[in-house]
Amino acid sequence: MGSTVEIFPDEARLAEAAADRFVTLAGTAIAARGRADVALAGGSTPRAMNALLAAPPRRAAVDWERVRFFFGDERTVPPGDPESNYAMNRETLFDPLGIPAGRVFRMRGEADPPVAAAEYARLLATELGPRPRFDVLFLGMGPDGHTASLFPGTLQSVDDAQLVVANRVEKFSTWRITLTPHVINDARHVVITCGGAGKADALHAVLDGPRDLDTYPVQLVAPVDGELHWLIDAAAAAKLATRR
Repeated sequence: MGSTVEIFPDEARLAEAAADRFVTLAGTAIAARGRADVALAGGSTPRAMNALLAAPPRRAAVDWERVRFFFGDERTVPPGDPESNYAMNRETLFDPLGIPAGRVFRMRGEADPPVAAAEYARLLATELGPRPRFDVLFLGMGPDGHTASLFPGTLQSVDDAQLVVANRVEKFSTWRITLTPHVINDARHVVITCGGAGKADALHAVLDGPRDLDTYPVQLVAPVDGELHWLIDAAAAAKLATRR
């Protein structure tokens, strides 16, 4: 359906924009379908976004009882580990809002990675149907152009016929659990947040350069019949050919 790129002065404004987009898109989903199924990410901008959502005035702007939470990817660590995406979101969003465990669907990073991926795929099919469609899917972009846990040089080994896979990331000598590209692109709204000067080179290549999915996996994000929202701060956007 289309994509938009918005640039904000700094990371604080970027986090505010992400929080406001959450409020708007969750509200739209609740009005249309009675609930909002949201997939969350890890990282510094999502942490800041969560803090804003859990505090006035945005806290009162969402009908939290009608929001269910999922994850785009997870590290292979226990749920209490500081590196866990679930742990960060629990600390900054679920606990402050009092979200019950029954509305939070985490990836079991502590389990054997292929087993955890298969379990999460079954969970998505049970909760969201044979074609899982998130109302809102939040993603980030790393300075190497990765998104979720789809890293450069790994896409050829990802079985896109699956919903969730265990992806071996040799640069970190570890496994990650991640949604596959077709699940990402089935979302109604995908929001990619990107902040910081360290991402300027990759962002320039991603938005201004040729399509090179093996080098910049984030380029694969193109919702089939949904919308893509890029939210960027000025430092990350500094090298874009056109300041959009």
